[in-house]
Amino acid sequence: MIVEQKLKDIQTRAAEIEAQMNSGAVSGDELTKLSKEYSRLNEILPMIVEYFQTVAGIKDAEEMMCDAELREIANEQLHELNHRLPEIEKNLQIALLPRDAADDNSVIMEIRAGVGGEESALFAGDLYNQYKSYALRHGWAVEVIEENATSLRGYKEIVFKIDGAGAYGRMKFESGIHRVQRVPETEAGGRIHTSAASVAVMPEAKDIDVVIDDKDIRIDVFRASGAGGQHVNKTDSAIRITHFPTGIVVTCQNERSQFQNKTVAMAVLRSKLYEKQRMEQENASNASRKSMVGSGDRSEKIRTYNFPEQRVTDHRIKLTLYKLDDILSGGAGLDEMIDALIAADQLEQLANME
Repeated sequence: MIVEQKLKDIQTRAAEIEAQMNSGAVSGDELTKLSKEYSRLNEILPMIVEYFQTVAGIKDAEEMMCDAELREIANEQLHELNHRLPEIEKNLQIALLPRDAADDNSVIMEIRAGVGGEESALFAGDLYNQYKSYALRHGWAVEVIEENATSLRGYKEIVFKIDGAGAYGRMKFESGIHRVQRVPETEAGGRIHTSAASVAVMPEAKDIDVVIDDKDIRIDVFRASGAGGQHVNKTDSAIRITHFPTGIVVTCQNERSQFQNKTVAMAVLRSKLYEKQRMEQENASNASRKSMVGSGDRSEKIRTYNFPEQRVTDHRIKLTLYKLDDILSGGAGLDEMIDALIAADQLEQLANME
């Protein structure tokens, strides 16, 4: 049910913000905050205009029905507008749903090989390449923070950042267990194996989102190992940060200096703490709601990639696409799957509001 007064309040608020920004009376953080709010409202304003125009059109057509000469035209107009109105209302309701404050943030992602040995590590590498390609296709930057590579181009673990506006809003439903069914490169007998990798997606936290007390952490410095250039085995540049209250441990050794590694490690720690706080708040406020698209728990099995059948199945929304190669290459198939997950989440929120 659309509350028309709420729509009018949005129009009024947008006009107020526009006047404030044009007055030159606000600047700095306040101007940034207002600009962000106005940008959000500006997405909804055309829908509100369309809604009021449609409602007014229905009222006019109903009045025209009293005129015998105009009745046929009015009836056609009424039929068309009454057919359009439910879709307009649905789109407005979705647009007015409370937004996740972190949706516009960049993301920190972790992929870890699970059961399946080397084949699992290779699949973890496939998932990283999938998300890297997807991010680059959307114009986002990708930066590896920490990696534990295997000799066959796989990863026991890889942590990376996707830097771009709206990245978390698109990627957040990727958290969970991803399974693969295929004949491994290391399998001589041609038998299909099942292995898995876990994915965790965290919004990048800003300094204002999480405050870390110096007494709550220990910073260890050690000599980096693995790929990274000539400096790797010659300097104690790698950083390990332990957060005592939560037991979270973060390491970084991919940057060239100790200072850079510390900066990146602190950013990852803030994101982990931010996500932990968000999950605790969400669990407290939605204790009775189990989202159909998952809780973001990396222990939940969410998707299967079946190579023999060239299919990818998302178990949360029972969606199967026979576009495995396209999805694993970060193509439009992955967008199709993510769009379906976002739509399912929006519909569930609408259902819970009724």
